[in-house]
Amino acid sequence: MIRTAALVLFCVPLLAVADVPKIALIIDDIGDQSIAGERVVALPAPVVCSVLPWTPHAVPIASACHAAGKEVFLHLPMQAVNGNDPGAGALTLDMYPEELAQATRDALAVIPHASGVNNHMGSLLTQAPGPMRWLMRELLDFDPSLIFVDSRTSPNSLAERKARRYGLAHQRRDVFLDNLRDEAAIGAQIALLVTRARQHGVAVGIGHPYPETLAVLESILPTFEADHGVRLVPLRSIAIQP
Repeated sequence: MIRTAALVLFCVPLLAVADVPKIALIIDDIGDQSIAGERVVALPAPVVCSVLPWTPHAVPIASACHAAGKEVFLHLPMQAVNGNDPGAGALTLDMYPEELAQATRDALAVIPHASGVNNHMGSLLTQAPGPMRWLMRELLDFDPSLIFVDSRTSPNSLAERKARRYGLAHQRRDVFLDNLRDEAAIGAQIALLVTRARQHGVAVGIGHPYPETLAVLESILPTFEADHGVRLVPLRSIAIQP
């Protein structure tokens, strides 16, 4: 199946060297499983390790990612439209500004080496102007060098706009790699990510530490740049600066 996923990618035409597009990859939902986290640390690319706070392996995996030269993000839980539980420490609509700010500070404090934040779930909260305003103010106060990446779990998200408004470096997700946990489908999504990068110069993909996703990435990443005429880069290098 990994070969099938890779074959999908070979269909993407190559660009001239001078026009090489850039791709940043974020792996979300890290911290619950140590073995999956170790596989992310070992990936041969500058992937972002986005770590859920209050998970049992959050601190050692974040530290290992940093030691491996990978960026560490806080994967900040936020309230979803469908009512699914975002996990411990989630930001919700019923929080007062000071409660939301404190929950954000607490989550940042438990993830060592965090250089950025992206939302976990949040299809409801990211649509709310007030909470997004309070969040970006708090991130700016906590550390003005933080990057915010809008995971775009809602097409109506205001998160990227508010990050820009309050002067945070920011980006947004272009493609989810693994909404379908199937290696061929993941390969097709990676091909779509390459296409987006070719169209816009840069693209951001988000995946998860699923066995299927890690198997595909472990197979294709060693020769990905040479095979597909792209550069895999740290997220910070393509963040939109304030």
